[in-house]
Amino acid sequence: MPERRGPLFVTILLAVVLLVAVSAWLLTDPATTRADALRTGGLASGAVIALYALWLNDRRRRVEESRQQTERDRHELELLRAERDRERVTDERFAKSVELLGHDADQVRVGALHALAGLARSNPEYTQTVLDVLCSYLRRPFAHPDFGDDTDEAEARREEVVRVAAQRLVRDLLPKRADAAPTFDLDLSGARTNRLDLSGRVVGRLLMQRAQLLHRTDFSGTEFRGRVHFTAAEPRGPLTFAGAVFRERAGFDGMRSADEVNFARAEFRRGATLDGAEFAGATALRQ
Repeated sequence: MPERRGPLFVTILLAVVLLVAVSAWLLTDPATTRADALRTGGLASGAVIALYALWLNDRRRRVEESRQQTERDRHELELLRAERDRERVTDERFAKSVELLGHDADQVRVGALHALAGLARSNPEYTQTVLDVLCSYLRRPFAHPDFGDDTDEAEARREEVVRVAAQRLVRDLLPKRADAAPTFDLDLSGARTNRLDLSGRVVGRLLMQRAQLLHRTDFSGTEFRGRVHFTAAEPRGPLTFAGAVFRERAGFDGMRSADEVNFARAEFRRGATLDGAEFAGATALRQ
């Protein structure tokens, strides 16, 4: 350690010089004994050595702190690189899954939907984006005999399997009412759904203008934290909001239903509008 021999040599030399100088100076006083002079000189030289030891200890401490800071910086850089790699892989998975939603084979599309849902579960920040993609898929044109469409029934049934899977995954990604979780919005405007069930879930804003709801649609016990729009929606089966909570204003203007509509025990905390709505079937209102 050549860089340390210089200060050490100077310290020892200074200590010896002080020992000799202080002792010699004190011996000029006849009242001072040789032992007292040497003891005082030793204290002076010892103070110099102690100061050197303190300086050396402080230097070692600063070197250790610098080493630890360098290690922390290196670790943070590695974490940043790992996070960037993870985000890149996640983005690639997301893009590939979205691309596969256009595949001709229905089983491939179902697999892509589950891959998107799995991505949202492992990366919660993707949940709203994945829900947007699932809702977008449900808004795609869908011809089905049960809607009165003249179409190939076998193909329609295969597509129905995919869409039912998408609806189920939407439900699974939404938090339950007992969970303390973020609120997510759904846009199903113009969608054709089949046995949609979001009962007991928490939904932010829900857009279902002009949606066609085939068979039973269940929102019983659902908590809506944002605006709800069912304008011109067409339920083609029982529709229930029993026990649902609407924290913001709900709009059912122009909705037409020939089947049961159930609002029993529903709470409308900001009111609801029903202008032009027609409920030809049994209707249960708030009790």
